[in-house]
Amino acid sequence: MKIFLKAASYIFHPLLMPALGTVLYFSVTPRYLEPELMRANLFAIAIITIFIPIVVFFLLKNLAVVETIYLKDVKERKFPLMIQCILLLLIIKMIFDPYEDPELYYFFVGILFSAFSALVMVLFKFKVSLHQIGVAGILMFLVGLSAHFKINLLVTISFFLFVNGWVASSRLNSDSHTYTELGIGLLLGAIPQLILFNLWL
Repeated sequence: MKIFLKAASYIFHPLLMPALGTVLYFSVTPRYLEPELMRANLFAIAIITIFIPIVVFFLLKNLAVVETIYLKDVKERKFPLMIQCILLLLIIKMIFDPYEDPELYYFFVGILFSAFSALVMVLFKFKVSLHQIGVAGILMFLVGLSAHFKINLLVTISFFLFVNGWVASSRLNSDSHTYTELGIGLLLGAIPQLILFNLWL
């Protein structure tokens, strides 16, 4: 059971969530999209949201700013979250267009709001769950896609409801977060996506 719970922290790491949301969108959208364009977008997102943050992490670790990729100490989160916000702005400005790709554009705007909210929490020395922010944002995005395209995503939505509980249990089991930190993480991940429904649904 411990291995099962611990696996959630790796499989649904916050760095993977933007790319996962993009893959899910490309998997369910009824719109025709050029395969080359999808691959290019996924490659760009993987570079910006996964590989660059990993390189930055090792740089910050060598500078003794952070200790682990899980940023267990609230003080370690300031610079990684600031950099993440800048990288998300880059995606919003350079990759997706609000008129051509409104679903993904506002998905990333929602992620930016969530990341900025987590950064504000750091300034108040509060360690919100970044894992919970990530999976809650994906769950709400799927709900929006189901309503927007009028397609049945009940199985996928149900799976991510389970994932939210799995991730929360994993973080509690490892003593990484309290119930309050997880609850606020869920709200910070879901609410920005919910609010932005008004702009693309």
